[in-house]
Amino acid sequence: DFAEGSGNWPVLAGGFGTLADEDPVKTIGSYWPYLSTSWDYINRSMPFGNAGTLSADDTYAIVAYILYSNDLVDDDFVLSDESFFDVEMPNVDGFVVDDRAETEYSIWRTEPCMSDCKDNVEITMHASVVDVTPEEEGAEEEAATDEAAVETEAAPAGDAEVVEAAADPALIDAGKGVFRQCQSCHEVGEGASDRTGPQLNGLIGRTIGSIDGFRYSNTFKDAAEAGDVWTTEALGAFLTDPRGTMSGTKMAYRGLSDPADIEAVLAYINSIGAE
Repeated sequence: DFAEGSGNWPVLAGGFGTLADEDPVKTIGSYWPYLSTSWDYINRSMPFGNAGTLSADDTYAIVAYILYSNDLVDDDFVLSDESFFDVEMPNVDGFVVDDRAETEYSIWRTEPCMSDCKDNVEITMHASVVDVTPEEEGAEEEAATDEAAVETEAAPAGDAEVVEAAADPALIDAGKGVFRQCQSCHEVGEGASDRTGPQLNGLIGRTIGSIDGFRYSNTFKDAAEAGDVWTTEALGAFLTDPRGTMSGTKMAYRGLSDPADIEAVLAYINSIGAE
């Protein structure tokens, strides 16, 4: 579903031949004229909830995958600073220089009429305070409370300390905050579905790479065939160093460096049972 707008996320691929339509599909492939804009935006603003944490190599990899999703490069294409300018976007000639300042402004622009203005203007409320800005956390919060007891019974005996920590509401709440770094690719809670990554309900105790229909990388398929299970220790190691733990994983995320963050997000994930 990545790049196809699953779950109301922006569509990144497709849309070719639609720009003249009444409802054009503007994607990186169909609309953006320069690849540098994509690289800069992804590098500075992604991932959602943890902007600015991607390395240059991670950014190149994500941009290359978006190009591949738009059928603009082959699956063995390697994007780097050397090959970057070999890529020409389909809509590179679809834009014109904005000349309205010279051709239009003089026709309709006049000095504004300002009268009876206040001496002082104060900000009385922020959008985030009055709940205008969505947090996307409602479903996970309900699931964490209702299913913590079920997950405690299902977890392996060796995970007793983490299960006890999961009962700490403050630790779970801290883990929910850490999980914001993951929620652009993974869903949890009621109605969770697969996105770029699989849904994570009931993850602790689940066989690695076992979600039906999800296209795992080969390293996860091998783990599934071997019967490997997500324990808190295994998941903690993976969150610390994804590529070192599961060599060949397609996940671009570099991992968590703070042990406190790992403990918190494990407690949060452990509090969410299977749906």
